[in-house]
Amino acid sequence: MRREGSAFAGLGVVTLKELSDHMTGMRMIVMEWLVVLLALGVVYTGIQQIRQVSAEDPFLFLRLFTRAGEGLPSFVSVLSFLVPLVAIGIGFDLVSSERSQRTLSRILSQPIYRDALLFGKYLGGLITIIIMLVALWLLVIGLGILTLGLPPGPEEVARALAMLVVTIVYAGVWLGLALLFSIVFRSPATAAFVALGLWLFFTVLWPLLAPYAAAPFVSETVQTPGDLLTQISVLQAFARVSPGSLFGEIVGVLLDPTVRSTQQPLLASLGLVLLQPGSIPGAPLPLVQSLLVVWPQIVAMIAGAILLFVIGYVTFQRQEVRA
Repeated sequence: MRREGSAFAGLGVVTLKELSDHMTGMRMIVMEWLVVLLALGVVYTGIQQIRQVSAEDPFLFLRLFTRAGEGLPSFVSVLSFLVPLVAIGIGFDLVSSERSQRTLSRILSQPIYRDALLFGKYLGGLITIIIMLVALWLLVIGLGILTLGLPPGPEEVARALAMLVVTIVYAGVWLGLALLFSIVFRSPATAAFVALGLWLFFTVLWPLLAPYAAAPFVSETVQTPGDLLTQISVLQAFARVSPGSLFGEIVGVLLDPTVRSTQQPLLASLGLVLLQPGSIPGAPLPLVQSLLVVWPQIVAMIAGAILLFVIGYVTFQRQEVRA
């Protein structure tokens, strides 16, 4: 049977309805305040450390996002940890709750196709996260201006905006995963449990297991610098299975213009320096060059978000909806 009208008829209605439910729901309000208060507290303690840095640092404002206070993580570390929780908290019951309440068949009996329903639910959740992240980003910038007394330069604003966009994509990956589990599992509790379990695995366990998983593919003896770089590349390839590792690599390069390669931080931890032909040690890279360094990681994260949504979309289209 051929469809009548656009497959996305009613998309705006579903999106606005989901956005309204998220913004007024107590669950989202609690998560928003948790993220905002913890992030601002981390930034404020980091500012105390920044004040000890010379004001001649041309990228002093970017230290707001990367500098950690005493005993506390940095702002980007907090985002890497909490953004998946917010995305899972929004997405784990987007479809399964409709099934458990037996309202899915009623919604689809209206002139709304499954396409519009699923896209609307995903967009509603993603827009909610975008609003939260933009507000948090503006709060951090404002707090930095008030406490440091210095406005950010154009390069710093551009890099901070790039970091914000990457964080939104990172949230989209976890929202797509939570939506997929909400489609596969009929119980919201099961969907939430599996999504949180996978988040814990990639956040806590995989960084510990990745070196062992990569061990069969690397040489035990390192004789030349090329062997060392190859070994690091293999280790990074296995670590990048985790979205958090991809996110950390991307923002690490975007927020530190002196980083010329994703391998540079690992080499620095070993007490080694990566020198590229024709480069000046410590010289900052333009934003475009920094984006080129991490462009494969950015594409991989965008592809992951799209792939998870497509899998969920195909699964949802093939499921039978009963009253």
